[in-house]
Amino acid sequence: MNAPADPRLILREDELDAGLELLLLAEAALWAAVDQGLEAENLGLGRSHWRAAFLLRRRPGIGVQELAHLTSLSKQAASRILVDLAAKGLVEKAAGDLDGRRRTAALTDRGRAFEGAISERLRSQIGRAYRVGGLDGVAGARRILAALAGGRTRSPNAGGGLG
Repeated sequence: MNAPADPRLILREDELDAGLELLLLAEAALWAAVDQGLEAENLGLGRSHWRAAFLLRRRPGIGVQELAHLTSLSKQAASRILVDLAAKGLVEKAAGDLDGRRRTAALTDRGRAFEGAISERLRSQIGRAYRVGGLDGVAGARRILAALAGGRTRSPNAGGGLG
């Protein structure tokens, strides 16, 4: 008869390294799909541009400071990404509701199409992985990824979560 494995065994160095390896390989597979989508869109934009567009769809009205926080980019780099997206007609900037000096950004229709075309590739990959993992696996994976994301899952300005 097999006794259940001790759950503390997952915290051994070799198990943690195996988890890190899988995380890095999964990240590489997801970025490969993003790169293919960016190439197909042929706008001369990079991964950070798509990432910003994705976050703008998920969190409409974020500004440079929050985008920098979410992506670990400098404020200057986050601002440059938004300028690039605006120059391609993918983003519109507006004065903030509470503070007219705080500029927020929102996707245009063209920006939503750009983001959606690339995100659809990733949703397909994640959907397949979720089906393999099963319902219990999905919930566990989300808890693990949320723990890894730390404070980025909550908006520093609104206090909301990913939902």
